[in-house]
Amino acid sequence: MGNENDKKWFEKKISRRDFLKKAGIAGAGVAIGASGASGILAKMINGTSGQLVGNEEISFYGEHQSGISTPVQKNVYFAVLDLRSLELEEIKQMFKDWTDYTEKLMSGELVAPELKNHLLPPIDTGETVGLNPYRLTVTFGISPAFLDKLKLDNKKLPEFKDLPHFPRDQIKDKYKGGDICIQACADDAQVAFHAVRNLVRKGRSLIDLKWTQSGFLPIGNGKETPRNLFGFKDGTENPKNENDFKNVVWYDKNNWLKNGTYLIVRRIQMHLETWDRTNLQEQENTFGRYKESGAPFGEKDEFATIDIEKKGSDGKPVIPIDSHVYLAKKAGTKICRRAFSYSNGIDEISGQFDAGLLFLCFQKDPEQFIKIQNSLGNEDKLNEYITHVGTGIFACFGGVKKGEYIGQKLFE
Repeated sequence: MGNENDKKWFEKKISRRDFLKKAGIAGAGVAIGASGASGILAKMINGTSGQLVGNEEISFYGEHQSGISTPVQKNVYFAVLDLRSLELEEIKQMFKDWTDYTEKLMSGELVAPELKNHLLPPIDTGETVGLNPYRLTVTFGISPAFLDKLKLDNKKLPEFKDLPHFPRDQIKDKYKGGDICIQACADDAQVAFHAVRNLVRKGRSLIDLKWTQSGFLPIGNGKETPRNLFGFKDGTENPKNENDFKNVVWYDKNNWLKNGTYLIVRRIQMHLETWDRTNLQEQENTFGRYKESGAPFGEKDEFATIDIEKKGSDGKPVIPIDSHVYLAKKAGTKICRRAFSYSNGIDEISGQFDAGLLFLCFQKDPEQFIKIQNSLGNEDKLNEYITHVGTGIFACFGGVKKGEYIGQKLFE
């Protein structure tokens, strides 16, 4: 941000109050004098301390869709859609329109200029005017039912089918299935919602909303694994580098899904009141990790290698055999988690919190998730505190090059 245009943009867009908010200073419980704030401000304007928080623009184009290997943002708005139209050409055009919209959304632009005729509804809904993209990513996927409904039988893949019923599942119809998913992630919740809202609005005559869920993560310092609503770190075992993603996430067969991946979503209700009455030792036994450090039992570091064969002085496994960590590791496979907490107010039946985890994971083959979930099965001690109420599987296309559109290889 070192040139005059950047300085003018900064002065126009960011008031002192907005600057403090975006820099993470406001409300942080510390007092910063005018000289301190202006010093940081000067560094940001002159480009000596990196970009403004959230001002990193993520490219829509690339080998893979964004929002998968992208460092996780603080908010998600996830939508599952049903097809209203079964006309292939109409749906193809919708994906072309969504390509144009998404490129603009991720660049922080309006999806269309303001209309000269003020007697017509604006094309862009307008709630992000004055905001930057806040690392917005938009990720699209389609379900097995999508292929069935549009009679794309020649594009079916043997592993791409609805998930089986797992032990303890109590799936609700309204959170099951669907034809298309849109995952919008951003460091500003309004930016994420705005993206889905405008995409759905554009395709409204061709699609219906089936279910949506917003989610959040703690702001933190960007260095620590975020904690879920049970207070435990969530996502420690994720891929760490490009090679990990190649082995675990990216689909590499030579067909329409190449460079894409499979997304599995699970809406998991967490019974917070029951958990809150559970003593700390039992909480840690449930996960097989220490709550404060996140380290697996018998270790000090959160990222220490998990050894489920390790025995204590009493000859028993150090990590309880019914713990979440033990059973997940026992499956012998890996996935990439992008889970977000959610809170939807009060459950009307129980009068307790309607809160939990929007579990999103990516893998090159659905069997990776299936193995882990089956390993957890009835034995997972965490089952006492959670209920799986929503499920879905979606194939997320590979990335888009300039001049192409989302899902183009599927429709060719």
